[in-house]
Amino acid sequence: MDEKELIESITKEVVNKLKSENTADSSCSAACSGQPSGSRSSMLPGELAKYIDHTLLKPDATASEIDKLCAEAKEYGFCSVCVNTTWAERCSKNLSGTDVKTCVVVGFPLGAMSSRSKSFEARHAIEDGANEIDMVMNIGALKSGDTKAVEEDVKSVLRACGQRTILKVIIETALLTNEEIVLACQICKKAGAHFVKTSTGFSTAGATPEHVALMRKTVGADTGVKAAGGVRTFEDAVRMIEAGATRLGTSGGIKIISGQTIESGY
Repeated sequence: MDEKELIESITKEVVNKLKSENTADSSCSAACSGQPSGSRSSMLPGELAKYIDHTLLKPDATASEIDKLCAEAKEYGFCSVCVNTTWAERCSKNLSGTDVKTCVVVGFPLGAMSSRSKSFEARHAIEDGANEIDMVMNIGALKSGDTKAVEEDVKSVLRACGQRTILKVIIETALLTNEEIVLACQICKKAGAHFVKTSTGFSTAGATPEHVALMRKTVGADTGVKAAGGVRTFEDAVRMIEAGATRLGTSGGIKIISGQTIESGY
């Protein structure tokens, strides 16, 4: 089976499974992802918090808002704070001595900058204390069929990450076909990325359980999947986890774990 046939096979399998599940249940169940998970009713707010990257990426974020973000992450036990690289050092200092990680975005939000620039940005952020890098894939290169450029782009940032820094690759699912999502995930996995991530939150749409399930099916059990953008409620969050997400990106984590609905934001 060649690469094109493999992509078509994976896509059809997941899409057909999702259709059959949706006929019986409007939510995306654990069967969609092939991963074990608890029921929605069994997950506690504190458990859900451990999945969340507490996010503030708006361009007008202030120092006091970043300090508040870090304080909230410590109070509620979120996995990380996710910020632009200019705030890496401040967050690292704020979170020193805690289990909360500093996650920064690179090549954000378009992914259209050069690999050299992305690598420099990642390296500088790590020097400032970043533990995790969320880079944006070169989406235009993927759509142009230049898979080698996409892979080298990921590898260049991975080299900057070294052995101790987690790399997540944002593939921007809203701009891709199902076949392109499968291909992007295959490239990221081959390149050695630790996670694939659905969205920047700055494009036309965010994560869906269907896309998360497709990504999980493609990368298997040993690569993380981060769902970001479009997670508005506790139920939304757990559906993403049931579909295969191992991390969630949201600016409304406090409302989500409190059972409230996010009306706007990432």
